[in-house]
Amino acid sequence: MKNIAVKMAIEIAGSQTALAKKCGKAQSTVCDWLNGKKRISPEHVPALVEATKGKIPAYKFRPDLPELFPHPEQTV
Repeated sequence: MKNIAVKMAIEIAGSQTALAKKCGKAQSTVCDWLNGKKRISPEHVPALVEATKGKIPAYKFRPDLPELFPHPEQTV
């Protein structure tokens, strides 16, 4: 299953290679994130947010970690 947030980040960056460069990762890693072969490590989420100039918030990359990346509408 495709990771929609990563797909959108690739579109914003222009390519998997461009996104990888902005995040300091290999293109193959971005491909693995896209295709669900690897989970995005929490420490890489801020780089992805930065690479998209904040257009894709952190919680969209790792919605399974609300304690680290809370949804803005989430009540505490």
